[in-house]
Amino acid sequence: MSINPFAAALAISLLATPVLAADLGSYDQPSVGGWDGAYVGVSGGMSSPNLNPFSGNKGLSAGAQAGYNTTVGGAVVGGEVEASYLGDSRVKVEGGRIKERHRLSAKGKVGAPIDQTLIYGTAGLAMTNFRDNGNVAGPDGWKPGYILGAGVEQKLTSNVSARVEYNYVITNSVRTFSNGVGTTGNVRDHTLKAGLNVSF
Repeated sequence: MSINPFAAALAISLLATPVLAADLGSYDQPSVGGWDGAYVGVSGGMSSPNLNPFSGNKGLSAGAQAGYNTTVGGAVVGGEVEASYLGDSRVKVEGGRIKERHRLSAKGKVGAPIDQTLIYGTAGLAMTNFRDNGNVAGPDGWKPGYILGAGVEQKLTSNVSARVEYNYVITNSVRTFSNGVGTTGNVRDHTLKAGLNVSF
């Protein structure tokens, strides 16, 4: 399987984040609020088969997320689950394109807190639901894949924060049919989204 260079860079940044966090851990943090605890939130943005999410075949995405963070050795680590509607973004397959409709994901997260800003990387598993498009028939049910990402989150109050996040998703072995001919291939997409989280 070929490796997307942008995804590889994200994975490297995810591994490097704890080192950065350790260096920053000695600085005093303002008292607006820390990152520890559970949170829920909503997000919206663009999903596209291209790195530029505002290019052709894009779809408006919307979702909700819930997660938990804790501080370990100066780094913020945690996990998050997310459910998203992908707006029928049209991803390329052999013989044409199919639509991406819904996604469920479970991700781990490692971040470096800088004052009230959190810079983080994320990686995990994703399940995507596809739809037919034109003469191309997509697969039934949910298909598993991998998700990589990075983001920046900013505290607005002690329990409200805003964030921007990028995700790259690859879904392996997607079976499609075009004009009666079946093919199997990997599907890739990019999502850029902004969101709000409320911690408690």
